[in-house]
Order: sequence, then C-alpha cells, then structure tokens
Amino acid sequence: MREREDEWTGLMRSAISGDDAAYHRLLKAITPVLRAAARRGLARAGQPVDQSEDIVQDILLAVHLKRQTWDTSAPFAPWLFAIARNKLIDALRRRGRRIFVNIDDFAETLPGEAPEPTASAGEVAAQLQTLPPRQREVLQSIAVDSASIKDTAAKFSMSEGAVRVALHRGLASLTAKLRDQ
Repeated sequence: MREREDEWTGLMRSAISGDDAAYHRLLKAITPVLRAAARRGLARAGQPVDQSEDIVQDILLAVHLKRQTWDTSAPFAPWLFAIARNKLIDALRRRGRRIFVNIDDFAETLPGEAPEPTASAGEVAAQLQTLPPRQREVLQSIAVDSASIKDTAAKFSMSEGAVRVALHRGLASLTAKLRDQ
C-alpha cells in the first residue's frame, strides 16, 4: 500500500514536470483502483454498479484539469481519493434516490372526489376582513382567486418578494386567530 502511494506520488511529480510517459503510467495505475472504489460506492448506495465507468471518467477528468492544484510536497493518494469521493457523491446526488410507484396499484384506495371545503365562503370572507388591507388583498388574490404570486404582484404593483411576505404574514395571522378560537 505504501509502495503504491509512493509510486503514484513520484509519477504525479514527474507528470507535473512534463513527463508524459509518467502521466500515462499514473493514469493506467490509478484507473483500476478508482473503478473498484466507484463500484463499492455505488453498491453501498444501492445503485447499479454498471454505471461506475462514468464516475471513473469524471474522476480522471477532474484529476487532469486540477492536477496543477496538487501540492507536490504532499502524498498524491489522499488528494486523488478526495476527488474520487466528491465525484461519487456528485453522481449519487444527480441520480437521487427516487422510488417510482405505479399509481394504478393504488387506484382503489385513492378518494374519488375532492374533499368538502371546511369553511364556507362567508366564513372565509369574514376571516379575511380581520386582516390589514394589503394582507387581505394578497390572500384574496392568491388563496381565494387562485392567482399566481407573479400575477398578484403585477396587480398590486408589488414585488414578488413583498407578495410572499404579505401572504406569509396574512396566513400566520389567520392561523393564530383560528387557534385562539
């Protein structure tokens, strides 16, 4: 292990000095190790290991592009494995952990109709009247009239951020009032 690390460090130093043959030998030496590490990482994450070659290529490309950032007085392997770890994490994040469920398998358990509203239009209007005018207008536009934040902002000559703040404050105020009742 120590011999391999010393060999890689020496090859990388020579490669940075311009020795193309040393660089080629280094890449040839690290590729199988990176391939095995990528396969292990994918297997641990429950991902198909046949996609490891893409990760290996990403690692080798990063090594090539960032080789000038390696500190020649430091060992090469920790620098390499840090890149490998980050590239594996990036690949796993891109793939994500998604579970796909066929909706037809659950069709009979899903409700057939929309649930009844819990408050009448009169009750909603009465609660909205307790709010300051700007919050009331924004809540009416978004929650009752189903307008978008962008449309509401244009309608009231407000920024989208201001609309979001008014919406949040209005909802928080209504929630607090309804809790007290």
